[in-house]
Amino acid sequence: MKNIHSSLIFFLALGIFGIITTEMGIIGVLPQVTQKFHITPSQAGYLVSAFALIVAISGPFLTLLASGTNRKVILLAAILMFAISNIVYAYTTRFEVMLAFRIVPALFHPIFFSIALTTAASLVPPERSGKAVTQVLAGVTVGFAFGVPITSYLATKISLGAAFLFGAMVSVIAFVGILVRLPSMPVRERMSFGKQLGILRKPQLWLTILIVVMIFTAMSSVYSYFAEYLGEVTHMNGTWISVMLMIFGVTMIVGNFLFGYFLNKNMTKTVILFPLVYAVIYFFTYYFGSYFWPMAIIVFVWGAVHSGGLILSQALLMIDAKEAPEFGNSLFVSFSNVGITVGTLIGGLFISQLGAHQLIWSGIMLLLIAFLLIMLKIAITKSNVEEANMNYRRE
Repeated sequence: MKNIHSSLIFFLALGIFGIITTEMGIIGVLPQVTQKFHITPSQAGYLVSAFALIVAISGPFLTLLASGTNRKVILLAAILMFAISNIVYAYTTRFEVMLAFRIVPALFHPIFFSIALTTAASLVPPERSGKAVTQVLAGVTVGFAFGVPITSYLATKISLGAAFLFGAMVSVIAFVGILVRLPSMPVRERMSFGKQLGILRKPQLWLTILIVVMIFTAMSSVYSYFAEYLGEVTHMNGTWISVMLMIFGVTMIVGNFLFGYFLNKNMTKTVILFPLVYAVIYFFTYYFGSYFWPMAIIVFVWGAVHSGGLILSQALLMIDAKEAPEFGNSLFVSFSNVGITVGTLIGGLFISQLGAHQLIWSGIMLLLIAFLLIMLKIAITKSNVEEANMNYRRE
């Protein structure tokens, strides 16, 4: 039984790996996409922003609607759509078709995430549910570490089509594994829509959502054009860009553990320092972006800090959405993708108007706004605690 559960968790994590490879792998091949379809980098950026925008708009609502449907059916439908979309990317000769098939799988992205996490938790005893969820979420960091750079490497060494067929193959394997290993999982009891939506009445939740959006906007405004920046400013070839993407992803895994430790030790200090540390990384990226080896070292640190944004944002949001954790997770997926959408558009605007090197200033500006919002939240939280203590003393 334990081996069956382990293999199920593996295939759920593999499904998330395939989804991240599809969603973010496009970032490593944007230069090849611009060449194939004869479009500008900012136009190619729509492949990132359109996907993220659909996830952002549809995520919470589709997750609510799907909450009563057999989990196995939804997981299989979602991962099959990612496989089909990658096959379309590989063979289409029209940018409009590729863009359309970025939109379709984006509808299934947040549903797969929330249901995969819930399913993983239900497969094991309650005391081991946290570990099971963490193992499934490992698909995210492994996707960044290996899915994105492998996609980039295949596009450089073989063809753009081969890169997308890799994503299709991963999704097909996950589909077969879930089909064979996961039993039918009809939903017998679910939280009412009203109770789940009730958390949206909390003002502090919306401030946290705004912080999450701003953090992801700051990160994606630069990261979405990672390959473009290293090619144009650092003058790295396709092979080296693939290596840098892999280094970035591997150090994200390291950063995952580091920021988990920092958050447990002192959450407030970690939240305050994060945008400042990230801004320092951007400053170094700007001033040493033209130098090959210094830039390689910066990428090493950059990846570790980048992962902190994901963990920190999810932790902040789940504190305010603890009454409805599944819906809270869908809000995290949704609004982080709002940030990715806006950040990609802002980054594209900076590149088209000011050039690739000036892209970094968009990230620095947005991190400053995120820092100010974090300080505002801390001040409001402190004020609410002091007010509650005063009322308690009066009583």
